[in-house]
Amino acid sequence: MLDGTISQTGCIWHQVQLAVLANGHSHNVPFLVCPIGNTPAILGMTWLTTEAPLIDWQQGLVTFPDQIQIASEEEADQDPLANLPNQYHEFAKVFGEEEFKVLPPHREYDIAIDLVLDAKLSPGPIYGMTDAESKALKQHIDEELATGKIHPSTSSTGTPVMFVKRQMGPSG
Repeated sequence: MLDGTISQTGCIWHQVQLAVLANGHSHNVPFLVCPIGNTPAILGMTWLTTEAPLIDWQQGLVTFPDQIQIASEEEADQDPLANLPNQYHEFAKVFGEEEFKVLPPHREYDIAIDLVLDAKLSPGPIYGMTDAESKALKQHIDEELATGKIHPSTSSTGTPVMFVKRQMGPSG
């Protein structure tokens, strides 16, 4: 039994296959039917090893890590212009990797942002970051500096950065 004692009835009556729904995940689990006192069910090592749930022993919670699988995969289109109408072919290069790495040239319709000289700037809020977020931010800044999309600042204030996890699902 769960407390280490031997079952008084000592016998397993049947084995049944049951669908268990936990945290939105459905699992077919084989159960051995026998009297186990007031405990409704015992999920054994076989189930724990197969399903690998995350167990918070202090709060008594069982959760399942997000498992993402590729539903289908296609070969990359060798000719991306094949499905693009002819009148747009001349603009196709602006969507390429090389064009993305550089800013377009300045033009007569660029908009100026007139700053007030000696204006008192108030700092924005500071958001805590994990090590992974700090590393991702540094990598992004280094890439943007390298391509010339941003320049080092001499401002006494900066802009706050906050990471938001992407929602995965049909809407992406």
